[in-house]
Amino acid sequence: MESQPPAKIVPLKPPDAQEVKSRLLQNLPYVLRALLPAGVVRGQKFMVGNVAGDAGDSLIVELSGSKAGLWHDFATGAGGDVLDLWAAIKGFDRQSQFPALLQDIQNQLGAGFQERSPVRPSPAPKLGKPTAKWDYTDAQGILIASVYRYDPRPGQKEFRPWDALRGVMRAPEIRPLYNQVGMKTADAVVLVEGEKCAAALVDLGICATTAMNGAKAPIDKTDWSPLKGKRVTIWPDNDEAGQIYARNAASAAARAGAVSVEILKIPPDKPAKWDAADAVAEGLDIHAILKNWERMVAKEVPPPRKTLPLYSIAELQRDQSPIPDDLIAPRVLTPGGLLVLGGAPKVGKSDFLISLLAHMAGGAPFLGMSSARPLRIFYLQAEVQYHYLRERVQRLAMSDAATLFLDQNFILTPQISITLNDAGIALVCEAVKDRFKDMPPDIIAIDPLRNVFDGGSLGGENDNDAMMFFLAQRLEELRRRINPDAGIILAHHTRKAFKKTAEEDPFQALSGAGALRSYYSSGIILHRVDEKRPERLLIFELRNGPEIPAKTILRRAQGWVEADIDLATLMRQQEELQAQAENIRKTDTIIRLIFDEAKHSRIYTANQFAESFENKEGLGSARTIRDRISALATKGYVKFFKNADAYGLPLLPRSRQGYVCVDGMTLKSGALVMATHMKHPETGEIIPIADLFNGGVL
Repeated sequence: MESQPPAKIVPLKPPDAQEVKSRLLQNLPYVLRALLPAGVVRGQKFMVGNVAGDAGDSLIVELSGSKAGLWHDFATGAGGDVLDLWAAIKGFDRQSQFPALLQDIQNQLGAGFQERSPVRPSPAPKLGKPTAKWDYTDAQGILIASVYRYDPRPGQKEFRPWDALRGVMRAPEIRPLYNQVGMKTADAVVLVEGEKCAAALVDLGICATTAMNGAKAPIDKTDWSPLKGKRVTIWPDNDEAGQIYARNAASAAARAGAVSVEILKIPPDKPAKWDAADAVAEGLDIHAILKNWERMVAKEVPPPRKTLPLYSIAELQRDQSPIPDDLIAPRVLTPGGLLVLGGAPKVGKSDFLISLLAHMAGGAPFLGMSSARPLRIFYLQAEVQYHYLRERVQRLAMSDAATLFLDQNFILTPQISITLNDAGIALVCEAVKDRFKDMPPDIIAIDPLRNVFDGGSLGGENDNDAMMFFLAQRLEELRRRINPDAGIILAHHTRKAFKKTAEEDPFQALSGAGALRSYYSSGIILHRVDEKRPERLLIFELRNGPEIPAKTILRRAQGWVEADIDLATLMRQQEELQAQAENIRKTDTIIRLIFDEAKHSRIYTANQFAESFENKEGLGSARTIRDRISALATKGYVKFFKNADAYGLPLLPRSRQGYVCVDGMTLKSGALVMATHMKHPETGEIIPIADLFNGGVL
């Protein structure tokens, strides 16, 4: 490293409070990153765990506008302006140590310490001199970081990031986007993979940017906020890594508030790794490419309204026209509405939905729900194979009068593999039109959502942006083309079971709940409060109608019926069982080990468990352990599950029992394991849990 020039001493100036505060606010993002390096920028807010600098989001600092510098710690209730924040971080008492506080800030900002020439990064060892350098600045042109390129050997390239704020040869904790000065006033931005590609487009007068590290850019450590309000076109490199980068960046851009996001499709005749810089070098018309090449739309620009519907209070009061008939009363599904039916795997959603739809198609009431007339229903079913679907339908118990309508009114598919993208929507619409002719369905039901989901490259059904894309772009297009007034029912899974139904919001457990709940008109949760009992809890959430009390239901031979057991009693029994299960885990080593091992997603058959823990934890021989598991299974403390694939776990091709599980057992992912089989207390046979009850759920 080159020797530094002699230091020049700048006399200390008396600190002025207003001037010090103004300088802090002018450099607020960089001050915060230096003081609290574990913090992150989300939009116009800086988030960190606390004043000690721990990771988290309890402490929030405003970064812009009239509130810039104001902060609040939601965990402790502390807050104030930027001077209060500095005092809290550095341990000053603002009231009694205010002069010392200002002096400390001034010293850190460089007003009264040794001024040196700008620090430059030392050349990377054995890499030689850099062959290229790209600077990352903020929108005002203040340097944040630089990226140096080295070509140590022919065909080999290396990149080294320089954090200009901390003066170290590594990437900043929060990585900026390239060319923020250019993006500041641009309406459209091309997001490419790497600085070379971005610079090549910028030289042509095109506003381009890239994330630091290109395809390897950490999405969650990059500040995507400069893309807010922009029309973003992503130009990926022509390889698998480029496609992954494009999809991840598209989701990040959408979350950052981009108006639209599109991903260019690279023509198949282009060589591997071909990129935007190659296109420029080949002399191609870049403007024509950006205008005409095929692309995948991740987020569309909302269509402009020609006019806004506006009504006065008086006009609404005078309108005495009748309210449209509910498709499913009371206000469970209204014309043009969306009903989401949620529940955990194996809770009986499909069986319940088939029964509900069949009754609505026959004009018959069902568990307090009804239709004004027999409804025409299209049921897109993507999970149950033909023969097992036939078996379920044949179990329907309905009156002869209602059954007469089913042949024409209730049309459903067996298990099909289809994605509701442009091609899938066209296929479904053609089939529906062919079957229903000029009488389109009143209800379109989709079961389950995850099997047909298309998030427009933004992510899966757990991603709120992807969910909103599916709802607004795919589902509404399907409705528009089949029947704009049709109600839609989506069967969807919940992320977890509810520990205390009365205390938490059950609808928040829906995957993609943030987008779903802001969009749907009604929701129903089918919940098994106690896996050892046949009752299910039916919970309603209505946007357009009065509250419907929760119902306790169960599946009998004659169909779904309301149970006599009181809801409060059922919940109290469940709480007692949970307390009992917790006590058993504390006292029984085998149950505790099964429970604890599952938290690391280590699951076992009875034999595997016995062999793994033989002569460990004081358990004795494998035979002794197997006998003990058998006894615990007879008492119902140990159960079994055979649907390991539902949790992303390996299946057992030949297993009479399946994997062992205990009450409340969760996997590393947080998923609650629900038993599918248990030992019959009298015969000793391993049977499906539902078969223990009269008319158990399929």
